[in-house]
Amino acid sequence: MERGVISLDSVGAFDLQSTVESGQSYAWSREDGQMYEQTPTYGGDAWYVTVVPASMTGSPAVVRVRQRDGRLEWESTTDVHDQLVRLLRLDDDLAAIMNETADTSLIQDAYDAYRGLRLVRDPPFSSLISFICSAQMRVSRIHDMQRSLARTFGESVEFDGRTYHAFPTPEQLASATETELRDLKLGYRAPYVVATAEMVANEEIHPTDAVGMEYEQAREHLTQFVGVGQKVADCVLLFSLGYLQAVPLDTWIRGAIAERFPDCDRDSYAETSRAIRERFGPAHAGYAQTYVFHYLREADAVGRG
Repeated sequence: MERGVISLDSVGAFDLQSTVESGQSYAWSREDGQMYEQTPTYGGDAWYVTVVPASMTGSPAVVRVRQRDGRLEWESTTDVHDQLVRLLRLDDDLAAIMNETADTSLIQDAYDAYRGLRLVRDPPFSSLISFICSAQMRVSRIHDMQRSLARTFGESVEFDGRTYHAFPTPEQLASATETELRDLKLGYRAPYVVATAEMVANEEIHPTDAVGMEYEQAREHLTQFVGVGQKVADCVLLFSLGYLQAVPLDTWIRGAIAERFPDCDRDSYAETSRAIRERFGPAHAGYAQTYVFHYLREADAVGRG
């Protein structure tokens, strides 16, 4: 077992719990089984686990990490220091990003409530499949779907006396049947997942093909995948491929736009996206969106509780 520590002194604000439980990533789980069940506390002290794909480490690697006393402690089957910096965007200058986004009461309230939340750089294929599964689903249900896919089709990895499962490769998921996926509660999303996995496995298209394209061109490129519209494409661009200007327009954000920024509420997705990017700050609008999404979702959960 490899162990390490990442000091957060030079990183700036970081909140592990908000980062991995904010609905932008479904690659992480809490070791105590209480994902999405605990009231957010800065950083928290729970262990979170993911399985890093072979494309990043040579073979699937289990990674456990927790935040304590101004540092990140990690354990893994290999040295994953650099991978954690990348996956959790610890190399972002968060203070500068916040200063470059819009100074509105909603965004500032979200920043104040969850300062340290970072965007993620999830593996592209698992991010793509996760957000194909996300339509009309709460984050806990989406997370459960991804764990079911990993347990059923992914490679098992032994670590510290326990068995973990990597997210399926495109080839593994392309071999699944629609019936098998429906049995995992994917519903109407099942054929989309199989078809998209086949496209990647057959090398017709890969989500990383969009990297380097102009933002709106990249978003349109990703809509070639079955089951991927503009919102899902924006999620993959923002949470995996590094397009920090992307603003996924889901129900929460559209509602906030209509209420707080009515001048940005336009007739089409593309036009509303352009307007809200300008309002939030073109370069890092996706950061502001992620904070606002998490802030509104948690406020709603408290209201329902």
